[in-house]
Amino acid sequence: MTHTRRAFIQSGLAMSALSFFPKAGSAATPEFQVMTAQSGAVQLAPPDYPKTEIWGYDGKFPGPVIRVRQGARLQRRLVNKLPQATSLHWHGVRISNAMDGVAGLTQDAIPTGETFDYDFAVPDAGTFWFHAHNRSVEQVARGLYGALIVEEPIAPDVDRDEVLILDDWLLNPETAQLDPDFEAVHDRSHAGRRGNFVATNGSFNSTLNVSQGERMRLRLINAANARIFVLGLSGLKGWVMAFDGMPLVTPSEISEPIILGPGQRADLFVDVIADEGESAHLVRLEDGQGFAQTEFRVTGTLASAVRDVPQVLPPNPNMDVPGLEQARRIRLNMEGGAMGNLDAAILEGERKTFRQLVDANQFWAFNGTVGMTEKPLASLSRGETARVEIYNDTSFPHAMHLHGMHFREVLEGGEVGPLRDTLLMFGGETREIAFVADNPGKWLFHCHMLSHAASGMMTWLEVA
Repeated sequence: MTHTRRAFIQSGLAMSALSFFPKAGSAATPEFQVMTAQSGAVQLAPPDYPKTEIWGYDGKFPGPVIRVRQGARLQRRLVNKLPQATSLHWHGVRISNAMDGVAGLTQDAIPTGETFDYDFAVPDAGTFWFHAHNRSVEQVARGLYGALIVEEPIAPDVDRDEVLILDDWLLNPETAQLDPDFEAVHDRSHAGRRGNFVATNGSFNSTLNVSQGERMRLRLINAANARIFVLGLSGLKGWVMAFDGMPLVTPSEISEPIILGPGQRADLFVDVIADEGESAHLVRLEDGQGFAQTEFRVTGTLASAVRDVPQVLPPNPNMDVPGLEQARRIRLNMEGGAMGNLDAAILEGERKTFRQLVDANQFWAFNGTVGMTEKPLASLSRGETARVEIYNDTSFPHAMHLHGMHFREVLEGGEVGPLRDTLLMFGGETREIAFVADNPGKWLFHCHMLSHAASGMMTWLEVA
């Protein structure tokens, strides 16, 4: 059965009673703050379960929330104390290619016991995140990620600012330990590694105390390997202010579910309209039911008057995508997976039957090729506008993430959508994106369902 956009929305429209998860190198200098990738143990499941062994930055989960001002310099020395090589990608940040953190493309993976210095200025205000980018399907699933918040020069008119990282974990229901099979054939060939334990900021019962009339900025980050979050509001009135860190031209009042694919973010401004003594909720809509993703307990009253629609967030630089009519045209066909039409593809330079691809635990192809190629999908001149038409000829959704640049979707009639870095595509869809190739280097373009990326859905673009 093809997973369509309509099916995801309809699966969440019936907001029934809320329910919860059932029991089932070198020394640092003053300029560089040290961040260590290492093992740790955290209480993910309820207290009557053991702690879960994870990998985290500084051995913690969630990783540290890094907050910097727009235009400031971020300097982190990553120390690798993991049993595997690693690297660090700054998801959605338009930075120099050498700092993008893609092992094998922009840097060598950092061996166990070694360090790497990440040093760059952050050009855009907004909600971003960072995560491991070597053996990502395992390292991200083990907990190697955190939020990067780039603050506007003038703070927006909100009473508080909350980061909510949404994720799921595949846990043993008896021991609360992570399922160690990160190469499972079913995950790779179907919808990806989906967990049985859903959390916000690593908490199964995420709860915040709020006041009636309070206006909050909720920074939502989908850090899951494959889960698509369909979200609604209860006891809250809200507006979408930004997607993937980039402000909307006009705040969009929330009247239907918000869909966030892996890697995507949304900034919401919400007013607490539930009465004192009640609870408001960020609701996860799934299988016709509503689950409390985060509970907001109304413990006081800040204001009872209705507040004005929030002012738009200031735009980031270089958000326009001009020259659509003269743009370079590129085609990307997604193929493969279970219930797909792929019968053969190129793997490591040789044409293989789908049966041979299955034996290699590789299931997906772009334009008939599995995984990275020696030549890029396209070589673009700096400043050139490109349009990429993408056809999802598979039965599953894919969240296509472009490194180093943001894009706008080209809509019917030639209009363009909001600036984003990750596009969620459902089975059978054809969509088109456009971007200005204004950042030189080799840039990864891949599915952020990380099991799909590990089994074929990766390519790259070059800007010279």
